Amino acid sequence: MGVLYIFIIPEEPLVFKLFFKLIPMALIIFYAFYSLPKQKTKSHWLILIGLFFCSIGDGTIHWFIVGLTSFLIGHLFYLSGFIYQWKFSIWRSASIIPIGVYACIIGSDFVQAVARSEDTYLVIPVIIYMTAIASMAWFAIMSGNIFASIGSILFVISDSILAWNMFVSPINNEHIFVMITYYTAQFFIAHSLRNFGKKHSRTVW
Repeated sequence: MGVLYIFIIPEEPLVFKLFFKLIPMALIIFYAFYSLPKQKTKSHWLILIGLFFCSIGDGTIHWFIVGLTSFLIGHLFYLSGFIYQWKFSIWRSASIIPIGVYACIIGSDFVQAVARSEDTYLVIPVIIYMTAIASMAWFAIMSGNIFASIGSILFVISDSILAWNMFVSPINNEHIFVMITYYTAQFFIAHSLRNFGKKHSRTVW
């Protein structure tokens, strides 16, 4: 269904486009729910709720502030779920350095571009969102879950491409890159629920 939306479904009518856009997320949420173990933890429910809010953001992104707010709430639920799975490691902790550097560099480009535009009111929301998604990625890595880590990094990449195209300069085939990384990110995050709470869950390092 994701392939249909990305490559085949026309831009108009919008309702038709949105319908096919949300089907992959509905399937991912169903997969996530189906993947929940018998012994569920707070992390399972928090991330499941995060998936739901991100799907709302996905469907309302045409109304940017509404979509951005929904995604922000989704990231906060993800972040909270990953915190409950915290597994301390010096190597994993060090990942905050590249994540922080990346967020500062690309975030400053976004902020400067927005500040020069007519949408200066978006400066603070963009800063808050960048901070939230970068934090979400770091906490996902700190969970030690390889699927959550990959998913969160892909989410950062997807949103970076979207924001660069929107605020800085156009990117050829931006829609394809954004949606492929986005759907893949959400699938990996959903798949990570299988391992949360297990004593011998697979870790990154």
